[in-house]
Amino acid sequence: MLPRVILKGTLIKKSQQKRRTSPCNYKERLFVLNTQELTYSEQRPGKKPIQKGRIELSSIQCVEIVCSELPIPCSNKYPFQVVHDSYYLYIFAPDNDCRQRWVRALKEETKCNALVLKYHPNFWMEGKWRCCYQTEKMATGCQEYNPMGFATKKCLPPTPEPERRLSDPGQRVVIALQDYTPHGDTDLPLHKDQEYILTDSSHHDWWTVQDKSGNKGFVPCMYIAEKSCNNFSRFEWYNKDITRRRAEELLLTEGKEGAFMVRDSRHAGVYTVSVFTKAPGSNGEKNPRVKHYQIRESETSKFYLAEKYHFSTIPELIQYHQHNAAGLITRLRHPVCQGRETSQNHAEHSQDQWEVDPVELTLGEEVGSGQFGLVLQGQWRGHKVAVKMVREGAMSEEEFKEEARVMTMLSHCKLVQLYGVCTQHSPMCLVFEFMEQGCLSDYLRANRGRMSQDVLLGMCLDVSEGMAYLESSNFIHRDLAARNCLVSKNNEVKVSDFGMTRFVLDDQYTSSQGSKFPFKWSSPEVIKYSKFSSKSDVWSFGVFMWEVYTEGRLPYENQTNSEVVENLNAGIRLLKPRLAPEAVHLIMEWCWKEKPEQRPSFALLLHELAALSDL
Repeated sequence: MLPRVILKGTLIKKSQQKRRTSPCNYKERLFVLNTQELTYSEQRPGKKPIQKGRIELSSIQCVEIVCSELPIPCSNKYPFQVVHDSYYLYIFAPDNDCRQRWVRALKEETKCNALVLKYHPNFWMEGKWRCCYQTEKMATGCQEYNPMGFATKKCLPPTPEPERRLSDPGQRVVIALQDYTPHGDTDLPLHKDQEYILTDSSHHDWWTVQDKSGNKGFVPCMYIAEKSCNNFSRFEWYNKDITRRRAEELLLTEGKEGAFMVRDSRHAGVYTVSVFTKAPGSNGEKNPRVKHYQIRESETSKFYLAEKYHFSTIPELIQYHQHNAAGLITRLRHPVCQGRETSQNHAEHSQDQWEVDPVELTLGEEVGSGQFGLVLQGQWRGHKVAVKMVREGAMSEEEFKEEARVMTMLSHCKLVQLYGVCTQHSPMCLVFEFMEQGCLSDYLRANRGRMSQDVLLGMCLDVSEGMAYLESSNFIHRDLAARNCLVSKNNEVKVSDFGMTRFVLDDQYTSSQGSKFPFKWSSPEVIKYSKFSSKSDVWSFGVFMWEVYTEGRLPYENQTNSEVVENLNAGIRLLKPRLAPEAVHLIMEWCWKEKPEQRPSFALLLHELAALSDL
């Protein structure tokens, strides 16, 4: 039987440069994907195409989009990569939809192959990887690869055989630290904060648990924590048998705001969180020091550092405070472990790497303003950029620099890419990719009555894809709304301003609508307790979808903030938009569940919206 053709189309390929002296060129080729191989051929008018290359599907180890800030030197501007037989084939599609079709199809056909655990999200150019600056072409990748289509929080190893479920450790209760969606028939889904019975912990990566209905399956051990357990050796933040003085030495050497560790206290069974901060002292001057917080246990066997925030396990407590200071002097940002090389030198190198030379930056006209200052159009290294000027006093300089460094590490085609920062003069500024059509809320209002159902759903898909990436990177947006999404010249919607609201010095954040705190986009737990998580972002995404399907209306537009809170407490939600199909409205309502654990993950939302787009 002849192999079935899956996809066929004209794309541009970059030369593979298999030899050091190979020229770099870009050529248009006819690509054909069938059930056995990927081929590309030179097309000749009036003649049969000449096959120029053939890749057996069984040899493909990775298929993924390429995210790069560099100008693309050919007419097709949407690159993706096929890694095979230790070679990298870069292919350029004419638009994002075309690229996604090819990537999805290739991933589906190769998902059972022996795949790489990590890949390089940027190009190999001029003798180094532009993403991680390694100089060996076959160096291990720097970002976790998931053949299902988006990154998971941890790259999961192959599950063991079902007959591995051998040991019975007795009635050991574990709690899910986060949701887990099964990748195979032998896996069991996890729901954050729910309890499970641990039935086998003999495998290094996968443990077997049983849910309350009696179902058993494999789960990644990093996604759960034993309810009554003092073995934290698998967590990078735990330091056993380390003194207070030694902890202070290590953290002071690290010298990064929020560097922290968990260590044994002098009293058996008690643990201390030690954290480094540069927060100003009573005299207003910077005061580098290490603070120590003892982890306490309540009468109901809950763990806490701050009175208001109690957790069933210590790993869950640490995970929460990695995203929320919530009573601590700073959030827990950088785990430090004795015996591991300090990251100070790397951090300094990284900061230099993203520092923009003011001489290279040309500022143009004002294109907007936000809570941090003006936004100007500019030119940097030959291409158009958006420059956000940080108003003096708007945020802490030290935290701004640290957060900007983190943001430069986030690279995804559905996030507005941060190219670098300029901290050499005042005011400081951030240099972003330029989005020609401005913020989505304005775009929706300007195009009312002219957008199809496919366009509206596509906007939600774009943003859910960007948010699934942030979720997989353990990053919380905190202010997801149409006003904080931007539209490119190709009508692609990207997420912007992720994570920046936490650094506004005014403790009541002023949104672009002029009202204090974005109540109308905030979940009940954020309004009541300032408890941010990916699930509070999911709530905001439901409101974002409502904005899209009302073509830019303001949610609860005739209600005060106190009326909104009163209605939310009474279980009242936004009404179904006229343009929203029932299936879309059901997804909105799913995002607005009262309890965070009842809401879907962004990974699941992306899956559901993609399924609707295929109907």
